[in-house]
Amino acid sequence: MAKNRNPKITKYRKPLNINLGLIIFGFIFVYIIASVIMYLKTDKITPYEVKSGSLAVNNTYSGLVLRDEKIINADHSGYINYYARENEKVAKGSMIYTVDATGKLADLVNGAAGEGSTLSDEDLSELKTSIADFSTGFDVKNFRKTYDFKYEIEGTVLKLANYKVLSSLDSLDNANLSDSVQFGYAPESGVLVYSVDGYESVTVDHLTPELMDFSAYTKKQFHSNDLIADTDPAYKLITSENWSLIIEIDEERALELENETYINVKFLKNGYESWGACNIIRQDGVVYLKLDFTNSMISFATDRILEVELMTNTQEGLKIPNSSIVEREFYLIPKEYMTKGGNSGNDGFIKEVYLEDGTASTEFIDATIYNSTEEDYYVDNSLFEIGDYIIMPDSAEKYAISKKATLIGVYNINKGYADFKQITILNQNEEYAIVKSNTEYGLSVYDHIVLDGNSVNEDDFIY
Repeated sequence: MAKNRNPKITKYRKPLNINLGLIIFGFIFVYIIASVIMYLKTDKITPYEVKSGSLAVNNTYSGLVLRDEKIINADHSGYINYYARENEKVAKGSMIYTVDATGKLADLVNGAAGEGSTLSDEDLSELKTSIADFSTGFDVKNFRKTYDFKYEIEGTVLKLANYKVLSSLDSLDNANLSDSVQFGYAPESGVLVYSVDGYESVTVDHLTPELMDFSAYTKKQFHSNDLIADTDPAYKLITSENWSLIIEIDEERALELENETYINVKFLKNGYESWGACNIIRQDGVVYLKLDFTNSMISFATDRILEVELMTNTQEGLKIPNSSIVEREFYLIPKEYMTKGGNSGNDGFIKEVYLEDGTASTEFIDATIYNSTEEDYYVDNSLFEIGDYIIMPDSAEKYAISKKATLIGVYNINKGYADFKQITILNQNEEYAIVKSNTEYGLSVYDHIVLDGNSVNEDDFIY
């Protein structure tokens, strides 16, 4: 019996099942990867929001006071006692001090000071003013001023006590002191100071960097009951209301102030402000600012070194970083060639063009104006080529594009692309510039600009 052949077996094939969700996810994944790669390869554009402000410029300096001063020496040896008040203007012939050869007058003065004497309203006012001035200008880093204040208060109190003793000259006779006490009188009028520091004869011609180093500054303060020899300094007189303040500055600061006639100065000691005549002095490679004053001398009669603030660079405007500022070149086109055209009626110019057959024709060029002068407009140089002709409206007169000029500005990105805006710089330091706000072709507060102006070109899209 013949064997039956096995029937042909057909292999079962599973139907293709396409997962549409997986395909869509794959496309999204590829798109994200591509976007990340493009982002990493694209230069980063950092925006900066324009704000109003002013520059933080260090305008605080320590200056040297120069004035007309005369040191008055004692005529006798002994114990000196002062009767006129420091920082007070005295007339010629006024009694300033006494010199007691025995020292007994000091005991008489001390006894009077311990009698519980009351101060007059004028005396109290003087003490309150001294205390208020010290409190206003106190600086923990400059403790030398504390000793000056201590000496000033001590001297004031002792002089008030001395003045009371002197008001009764009979007490000198009763104490048998009249023969041993010598009187010192002012040789001329002036403001009285009971200290010397070696700067009394210094003038502008003597200025040196060493002289302007105030770290080692000292002065000798005179006190009642000091033992003094004849010809020793007893006090000094300031004989003129005119005085000067010398400040050492750098050349860059000198160039900023060179055209200033007067500068408003704030004295940090008491907060007073005054205008000083400005002069720049260049001497032996060092630059000095000399400020001349005709008032307030008596307020600083006991001061040789003054800390001041120059009230300059206070202009306010739009504060932008220097890194945003760029310079661009433009064509200058006479204003009379400006016209309106196109479907939008925008401003622009009529350019002469030639068709393929060589016949002359015209084309309206829509142009953005970046700045203007009395005669010309600043126009983007990408719109024309050197030698192109534009035609004056309602005229056959032509103008050949040729003149160029540059503008300083920044790239505004409010609309998503780099748009050049011209700026006018009012003031500038190493990091920021203050520019004029609300100009016709410029910036306004809260505009967004490119932080690094050299990282973009005109009309670049900002991502």
